[in-house]
Amino acid sequence: METWDAITSRRNVREFSDSPITPEHLDRILEAGRRSPSSQNWQPWDFIAVTQREQLAELSGVWRGAGHVAGSAATIALVGPQLDSEGHRARLSYDFGQATMSIMIAAADLGIGSCHSAVGDQERARQILGFPADKDCAYMISLGYPAARPLAPIKRPDRRPFDEVVHRGRW
Repeated sequence: METWDAITSRRNVREFSDSPITPEHLDRILEAGRRSPSSQNWQPWDFIAVTQREQLAELSGVWRGAGHVAGSAATIALVGPQLDSEGHRARLSYDFGQATMSIMIAAADLGIGSCHSAVGDQERARQILGFPADKDCAYMISLGYPAARPLAPIKRPDRRPFDEVVHRGRW
């Protein structure tokens, strides 16, 4: 898929087929996250790739909107440091956002759907995933082939009109 097609095809997919993701494709998606830009090359992330059905079902309980994780072929947990300063939190959020989008675009390029989720119950996530006490799970990204319709460029996206969003030079 061309980059533009991957961008225009990507949508949140919450229902997945039973098809597994090959290890090579999962590694490519993880590599896209690893190569993401970060503030001052901080690279604050660790990724935990989960593919076991029982573990995915457990993981879906760490946030009220994470039900899609249970039916995914794989879910990537983005883990990073616990931070106490607002400046570091802002950097971390931005860096994780870039990694998230890199992961999702790489998945779309392979025809793999994705959906992001927050994590509300850090202790439960820590028990399921085994990450250290000085880390938090910032987000999860579920992955899988869409159950209903394959990814394809969306001709009429549900977005505000271009001319309403884009300002040139000033508001």
